[in-house]
Amino acid sequence: MVPISMETFVNKHCKNNPEENRAQFKENLKQAVQDKKNGVTCDNCGERIWAIGSTVSHYACFSCLTGEADSSGDYEIDEVCLL
Repeated sequence: MVPISMETFVNKHCKNNPEENRAQFKENLKQAVQDKKNGVTCDNCGERIWAIGSTVSHYACFSCLTGEADSSGDYEIDEVCLL
């Protein structure tokens, strides 16, 4: 995964999704990051959740959300990137 700060990701996401409620999105992202830190796992496979993907969809890991195994080019919030 490519580490990205929360603020940078929120800015990117909201620029590409102008209809998004920025404050609510940031709050949801903070919660997903905290949940990942607390060890929340994917209901489908038991891997740790992907915080960014879990913010815009349902709580799950990268592979279950995207159907892909290679996450090397995708963002994850820097503070949980190595968990």
